Amino acid sequence: MPESVPPATHDLLAFVEDSPTPWHAVAEAQSRLDAKGYVQVHEADAEWNLAPGTKAYVIRDGGSIVAWTMGRKAAVDAGFRIIGAHTDSPNLRLKTRPSVTKEGYAQLGLQTYGGVLLHTWFDRDLSLAGRVTVRTGSNPLTLETRLLRIDRPLCRIPNLAIHLNRSVRTDGFKPNQQSHLPAVWGMASDDLSVEGFLADELGVATEEVLAWDMCLYDVQPPAVSGVDNAFIHCPRLDNLGSTHAALLALLDADQADTTGVVTLFDHEEIGSRTSRGAAGSLTKDVLRRLAGGTMELARATGRSMMVSADMAHGVHPNYADKHEPEHKPMLNGGPVIKAHADWKYATEAESAAAFRGLCEDHGVPVQDFVTRSDLACGSTIGPIVSSALGIRTVDVGNAMWSMHSIREMAGSEDQPHMVAAMTAFLGWDQSF
Repeated sequence: MPESVPPATHDLLAFVEDSPTPWHAVAEAQSRLDAKGYVQVHEADAEWNLAPGTKAYVIRDGGSIVAWTMGRKAAVDAGFRIIGAHTDSPNLRLKTRPSVTKEGYAQLGLQTYGGVLLHTWFDRDLSLAGRVTVRTGSNPLTLETRLLRIDRPLCRIPNLAIHLNRSVRTDGFKPNQQSHLPAVWGMASDDLSVEGFLADELGVATEEVLAWDMCLYDVQPPAVSGVDNAFIHCPRLDNLGSTHAALLALLDADQADTTGVVTLFDHEEIGSRTSRGAAGSLTKDVLRRLAGGTMELARATGRSMMVSADMAHGVHPNYADKHEPEHKPMLNGGPVIKAHADWKYATEAESAAAFRGLCEDHGVPVQDFVTRSDLACGSTIGPIVSSALGIRTVDVGNAMWSMHSIREMAGSEDQPHMVAAMTAFLGWDQSF
């Protein structure tokens, strides 16, 4: 078991700390890409530079980013090596008109985003982060969207004392999301408003704040844990862990014959069927341009492969019966190949063999996961993108516990293993 923590793991914790929302995650990815010489292009541009070795990226609506390094050979001849992950995590978000006053207290009206493990959000030191759109001019109207993060405890969703709710020990915790979820953030006051607060934080007039996408997040920073430093405790590991690994792999990989692409999508946690989700047009729009056209893309995908990266369920020592007996991934056991006969994951024999073989060749341990036959299985972006592009795909992820909790847990040794596997994949030139 590890006693010193690898640099890639420390960097993961820093990346997560800097990424309280999908929009912050994309901004952090953009900053790292810029530092390595990648150039931003825009979907509205008439032409992109597609010369061999060109490094570039495109952002859609602030929450999704696609970055690439053009291969030595044209994509139509060598294909793509694609890694896909997602930037969003389940959380709580402000309603459009969130100001609530009850019993003399100022509260924030909240709604859930994705499959939140709700009880973990109670009794936590919470704050706000997201993006705010402000008016910067009028006649004609001019808008600007700004990232905002409040770096101090701002609100809390307090539990009810057990003396007033003794049945919670026998009946379980069953909060009503409408009446029990509003967070307390102050004493009631006519001078307190969300619009005014955001305006003050941004240094603009209240009337200039027109709309926002604001999330609650836990201000407690990520940490290394365990007597042997074997674990990390961290928010948003699902799926910033995979996002970070994919980004490091792209930045570390040498140029290959194939074109290496990393796609980081928003909205996976709510089904991906949005303008910037994996079921939207973003992947095909970008790859079509990188390939040189529709017909060229059809030929390129036949020589391509994708790694769909999303965190995996590690076997929990207190709930081991929830796992298929021969498929119990361990934290610190290396990347997990995820398979499902009904294609909740897109893994098949050929794609699994390719990933397993690359891991073996580079000294990376590899594990397997199949959901118990009597349990429902979650899904990923893998089947969505694979079916849209007709591309071989393997679903993988690092093992973790407490998935969808406000604070998740994983192994401190797994991040460098995944980075190594992804880096090897991006440099793999075998033609299909």
